[in-house]
Amino acid sequence: METRDKVVIGIDGGGTQTRVMVADLDGRVLSYIENGASSVHKDVNASRNVQQAIKRALDLAEKDVAQAAMLTAGIAGFDAEADLDWVLPLTEVEGLDCPKKHVNDAVVAHSGALGTEPGMIVIAGTGSIIYAATEDGQQVRNYDLHHYATSAARFLAYNAVYELLAGNSSGGDQRLVEDILAYWKVSTVGELSGLARRGFVEDRRERNRVFGDLAPVITRAAEAGSPLAQAVCDRAIHEIIVGIEMLGLYFSQPEVKVSFIGSVANCGYFRQQLHSILNSGKNKTYSIVQPVFSPVAGAVLLAYKQLSIPIGPEIRSNLLLHPNAKGV
Repeated sequence: METRDKVVIGIDGGGTQTRVMVADLDGRVLSYIENGASSVHKDVNASRNVQQAIKRALDLAEKDVAQAAMLTAGIAGFDAEADLDWVLPLTEVEGLDCPKKHVNDAVVAHSGALGTEPGMIVIAGTGSIIYAATEDGQQVRNYDLHHYATSAARFLAYNAVYELLAGNSSGGDQRLVEDILAYWKVSTVGELSGLARRGFVEDRRERNRVFGDLAPVITRAAEAGSPLAQAVCDRAIHEIIVGIEMLGLYFSQPEVKVSFIGSVANCGYFRQQLHSILNSGKNKTYSIVQPVFSPVAGAVLLAYKQLSIPIGPEIRSNLLLHPNAKGV
């Protein structure tokens, strides 16, 4: 089979969606597919979701499994060697025998956002992680320091509901209180307390999903001036800043690039507060940059790197022709 018939498969496997991109060796995107979650912590059907997405993406690209030269998959929740027990089966598609590299989804996000340049990415959406790649090649996560920023969507919603149940709302929170009660289909905080006593939703995965879907109500309320919503968001923002400042110590240069990825990190309130606080960083000067490529395109770039294919202007330009390859 000629080289021009070969393709790479890039996967951004998140806690909400799996994104798969197939591209030829010149950077031309041949297909892009979205499917359900990749993490078994979020969806019991994770393996089926990823395998279906790979097959559909190859079909749409009019390629077969034998034409795949490399697959790179960034998987949410892949945090330790023991996770390979559930991570490796995600990409076990019959006949797909090409080399495969599985990494945490933060790695492909960094590849897309900053390429080979040193810097830091902050992911806050369905999940939360801060990941740094330093000038001397170190890869450091806030997880490695046993730090976790509770800035994932579900945590904002959990904390807002807890604050409401604890009586920590005021007149400025009236709209937020109404929206939370309406979301849970109850009329009073007392009824919400009864729902809480029953555990809200029995299944843990489904409960986390339901709380995650409530998060936009909280961030919008923070933008509108709700003291309760702002207190919850400010707590999460502080934890993100602590993580950034700690990882900043591992860089040798005085200025560190930082990119923000995810629905929470890029909502109006978070973006404004994070930018404002980082303007006067403590351990470093932080330069906030927009991601160049999307995480799934970052997975494609890592696949080229694994194949020792130089990523020059032509590949970069070809990739950016596809709307789903562009950074957000």
